[in-house]
Amino acid sequence: MHFAVIVFPGSNCDHDAYHVFRHILDVPVNFVWHRETDLKKYDAIIIPGGFSYGDYLRTGAIARFSPVMESIIKEANAGKPVFGICNGFQILIESGLLPGALIINQDVRFLSQDVTLEVDSTDSIYTRSLKKGRKLTMPIAHKQGNFIADEDTLKILENENRIAFRYSKNKNGNPNGSTDRIAGILNKEKNVLGMMPHPERAVESILGSDDGIDIFKSMIGMA
Repeated sequence: MHFAVIVFPGSNCDHDAYHVFRHILDVPVNFVWHRETDLKKYDAIIIPGGFSYGDYLRTGAIARFSPVMESIIKEANAGKPVFGICNGFQILIESGLLPGALIINQDVRFLSQDVTLEVDSTDSIYTRSLKKGRKLTMPIAHKQGNFIADEDTLKILENENRIAFRYSKNKNGNPNGSTDRIAGILNKEKNVLGMMPHPERAVESILGSDDGIDIFKSMIGMA
């Protein structure tokens, strides 16, 4: 697989994502500047974390109108894997590729800490190699990661097995107050994933956890 890591003004996790594919998994990967308009040659697209356009107006709201987004939406609708992490998740929601909204954390603070996730769905390219209920440790770094949705949307996500990850029920679980402890969701076709925690920052034991690498391995069929 050949991966594209999208770079917006203000992205700051793009090099972390690139490192995963180039130096750990040894698969082809390129940075793609937000002004590009053709992603056909790539097999999968990563929208990394950061503060695209300084998070002015609303997180992801300006990035949604970048030239590259038209191609991302087109490729996603054609079935290509598109993975948004943190700010990337926010951008996917703003673009309409994923439902719901991400609002300010319940205690109105920026949170930077490790969390424990539970795998809730194994029915996607991102989780097919993971076991349901498996606990994964990785960091979060956000102020607007509180996932909300109306009751009908929540029922659809639940009934269609589209909740990929939930925050654990342990004492440090669900720090941002997300509805139903939701940490990551899939689109209906399950080729688009958005999640607030950072698996790309948990790929080597020296970082404190290597649990995140299995999500990326699952994408390329290595796990």
